[in-house]
Amino acid sequence: MTTLHLVRHGQTPWHRPNRYTGSSDIGLDETGERQAEELADWAAGAGLTALACSDLIRAVRTAAPSAARAGLTPIVDKRLRELDFGSAEGRLLAEMPADVAARFVADPAENHFPGGEHPRDAVERAMAALGELAGAYPRGRILIVAHSTLIRLIVCAVLGVPLREYRRKLPGLSPASRTDLRFDTGSAALLAYNVGLTPGCAA
Repeated sequence: MTTLHLVRHGQTPWHRPNRYTGSSDIGLDETGERQAEELADWAAGAGLTALACSDLIRAVRTAAPSAARAGLTPIVDKRLRELDFGSAEGRLLAEMPADVAARFVADPAENHFPGGEHPRDAVERAMAALGELAGAYPRGRILIVAHSTLIRLIVCAVLGVPLREYRRKLPGLSPASRTDLRFDTGSAALLAYNVGLTPGCAA
């Protein structure tokens, strides 16, 4: 049995207002840097056996203090990247064409933003990465710094919730919050969700 601690990266300049920050490589703001240090306070005593993160700078910067405090070298994996939001990158939902926004709200999986990644594909790559980590560290505790929508999609997949429901069933995930999963012989279970520091917002 392996415990995976999925952590959303710290706050970025696009957090308020809530601009879509998928493949856009945005760094942390001052609050996000502080959240990364607070996460490291937890990581130092968590008994971690490994640490992984996406290759986007906001995840790398969030993971760095925890890696230093825990004495671990981050495993950087682009499969842990956020969903690519296509034409919505850098924009607010209210700034999208009304018809595109309405279809997205109704079903953000099948009606994902034009030019963006299908949530199903994001789940497939992320679950492959998580499975490999769990297999490499059986009975381990792994900190994984990733992204809001990706983590919510993973939780839906683990719980058997249709991906189209991720915004309604899991409407928010706080910056630097922790979501814990248990991987055991090919199955996964949710142990905790959104154990966080600050109020989150939906993407």
